[in-house]
Amino acid sequence: SECRWDGQFLLNCSFTRISTIPEDISQIAVTADLSYNNIKTFVCSDGRNEEWMLKHLNLSNNLISEFTLTTCTNLPILETLNLNGNAIHTLTLDMPTPVHGSKKYSTVDGLLPALKVLSAERNNLNTVPRGLGLLQSLQTVHMSSNAIQQIDPKDFQNCSQLKHIDLRNNKITKIHPDAFRDLNKLQVVVDLRENALTIPLPQILVSLNFFQLEVYLSKNAW
Repeated sequence: SECRWDGQFLLNCSFTRISTIPEDISQIAVTADLSYNNIKTFVCSDGRNEEWMLKHLNLSNNLISEFTLTTCTNLPILETLNLNGNAIHTLTLDMPTPVHGSKKYSTVDGLLPALKVLSAERNNLNTVPRGLGLLQSLQTVHMSSNAIQQIDPKDFQNCSQLKHIDLRNNKITKIHPDAFRDLNKLQVVVDLRENALTIPLPQILVSLNFFQLEVYLSKNAW
């Protein structure tokens, strides 16, 4: 392929106009930059279950409309995933599978166990992706410039390591009072600028730790 490989750490496929993931990608790369291409689909696992050594994966500014993290069982040490600037309307983390002999469903355990930063800015999401709590190491979520309309009580449930939430420039009109409850490590920023909030301010902040946190709320509809 036209990708550039330094033989040790960095695989650079940026601006190569590829539409599919090259088959000759090295599985020992630490950083893979696949940004600014024509990629429409990306499947983490190719069925061979060979683990990649990737820590940083950049898929920004492509043509991806759906992305399933549930298949990413071959990325055990991935720390950052950049999906900015795509057309993603569905970001799946907890695709249910039927439990044998039952109509109940089970979810994927140990999904991307090292992932710290998930960035999905400038996409077409209208809800917070369900199942963020499955990402046990997740510290930062960037979802600005989407079409998210409300924050529900389960959106950030079990995100015990979460420190930074960026929801700027969405269409949020409603935030449940318990939406940020039990996020004890939130200590950097909750960014809710440029939304459509009209609800009373205390209702948003009722469960946040004011002494550790910066909350941005300008350019709303108050």
